[in-house]
Amino acid sequence: MAFLAKGRIFAAAVVAVLALATGAQAASCGKNSAGFEAWKQEFAAEARSNGVGSKGLAALAGATYATKTISVDRAIHKAFSGSVEEFMKRRGGAAIISKGRSLKKSNAALFGKIEATYGVSPGVLLAIWGMETGFGASLGKQNTVSAILTLAYDCRRPGFFYPHAIAALKLVDRGALSASSVGAAHGEIGHTQFLPGNVLQYGVGNGNLRDKATALASTANFLKAHGWQAGASASANMGAIAGWNSASVYQQAIARIATAIDGD
Repeated sequence: MAFLAKGRIFAAAVVAVLALATGAQAASCGKNSAGFEAWKQEFAAEARSNGVGSKGLAALAGATYATKTISVDRAIHKAFSGSVEEFMKRRGGAAIISKGRSLKKSNAALFGKIEATYGVSPGVLLAIWGMETGFGASLGKQNTVSAILTLAYDCRRPGFFYPHAIAALKLVDRGALSASSVGAAHGEIGHTQFLPGNVLQYGVGNGNLRDKATALASTANFLKAHGWQAGASASANMGAIAGWNSASVYQQAIARIATAIDGD
């Protein structure tokens, strides 16, 4: 999910439900790479106390400061600027609708099973899938562990990313991630772009979100947990969509795309 998906609505819940941060977060945040290695040593002790094992700690030790992630993060709000019409044009809304309708038909059994299990209609899942990764065409090339640790270290929002950094290391311990796994710039994973803490909480099956069926079912599980009402339209489920992404233009675009796909 896009970074804003894990904003104000969800940050407190991640900490409370996952209980990933049992102590105070690492004290020495930074604004550049200068203090990153020293911070990693502090964070390693906290990670260990939060249950991170040897594989996760090794991944932490090998992580590097993600300059590209910081660059993308500083420009994040520009990506969600303007009207919903402008946003949809930039993100290829018409193409998402067209391909989404085709994929809905060719994957009817999968979407039918997901809807029967979670009550979430195909349109919103296809809208999110298309918006986030172009239906799996672009899963990202940034090292996931380095990205999420860099954001936990960075002084802009360390409190938000701290539990996700712990989660990423736990996912390495479990084998769902490796030290070399790649994804989006903010550490998002898989076809629909989950942050690591959300993988732990809402991921289904083996948690391999690079598998489309697992990613789509996990997304449906997330939306259900955030209040999705089965049988209601996407526009009537804006609260659940807002849980996925806090940007208004994104929410409106997803609702419009979902409605167009489900109306086919």
